[in-house]
Amino acid sequence: MSKEISGHTGLICLLGKPSRHSMSPAMHNAAFEACGLDYRYLAFEVGEEELPDAVKGLKALGARGFNLTMPDKNIMAGLCDRLSPAAEIIGAVNTVVNEDGVLCGHNTDGTGYMLSVKDAGYDIIGKKMTLLGGGGAATAILVQAALDGVAEISLFVRPASRFHERTLRTVETLKARTGCRIRLCDFNDKELLRDELKDSAILTNATSVGMAPDTDACPVPDASFLPEGLIVSDIIYNPKQTKLLRLAAEKGLPCFNGAYMLLYQGAEAFALWTGAEMPAELIKQKYFAQNIFHANAAQK
Repeated sequence: MSKEISGHTGLICLLGKPSRHSMSPAMHNAAFEACGLDYRYLAFEVGEEELPDAVKGLKALGARGFNLTMPDKNIMAGLCDRLSPAAEIIGAVNTVVNEDGVLCGHNTDGTGYMLSVKDAGYDIIGKKMTLLGGGGAATAILVQAALDGVAEISLFVRPASRFHERTLRTVETLKARTGCRIRLCDFNDKELLRDELKDSAILTNATSVGMAPDTDACPVPDASFLPEGLIVSDIIYNPKQTKLLRLAAEKGLPCFNGAYMLLYQGAEAFALWTGAEMPAELIKQKYFAQNIFHANAAQK
C-alpha cells in the first residue's frame, strides 16, 4: 500500500522540456514505495529560460534533489555549487542532490551505461571500446568508461559536429587524468572503423542513428564490420531492436540495447538522493521488461 503524503514527504522531481513522457516518475515512485521511503517524484516542464528560477524555487522549498533532461543539462552545470568529477569533465548535470542548501551536481548517464554493461553480463575493464558519437550521452559514456578503467577507447565523431571542440577538450582532460588511451576518429571513415573494431571488446553506438522513426539507418554499413566475439550495444531503446542490434544478433554476437542504461542511470540517482539501493530487479520487471533487448546471453 502506498505511503500517504504528509507534511514530512520529500520532493524529488524531473526538470526538462518535454518531460511529461518520461518513465522516471513511475520508476522512482515505485522504488520509493518498495523501500518504504517518504518521497514523491514529479515531472515539470521547465526549459532553459525558466531553469534558474525553478532551481531557486526548489532550493528554497528544500527539495531533496532533482533530475535534468534536455535541454537543461548543460546550463545546470553552471548553477550547481559543487560538481562530481564526471560532471565537471562532461560539463553537464542530470542529477542534483540538495545537501543542506548546497546543490551538488552529478552525471549518472555514464555510470548508468557502465552498470548496464555489467548487468548484461560483460566485463570491459582493461579492454578496448569503440564508441560512436560526440553528443551528451556519448561524452558521459566516454568519461565514465575512462574513469572506471577501460584501457583504450576509439571515439568516432563527426568533425563538423557542433560538439567537436568540447570533445577535443574532454579527450585532453581524460588523457591527463586517467591512463586510458583515447583515439579520436572520423565518423565517416568506415574503413578505419572496420580496423578499430578488429581488436575491440565492445562497440557502443551512442548516436541517434537507428532511432525511431528512421529505423532503417545503421552506423555500420553491414555485418562484415562486426568481428567474432565483439559485444555490440546501442543506447537506443526505441525501437527495441535497432538495425545494428539485428545485424549483431543474426551473426550470433552478444548484444543489448539502451533500456539497461535508462534503468541504471535512474538507480544511481536514487542512491545519491536516498542512500538506499534501488530495487533494480523489481523496477526492471515492472517497467522495463518490454523495452529490453538482450541477445546471446549464453555468451556472457
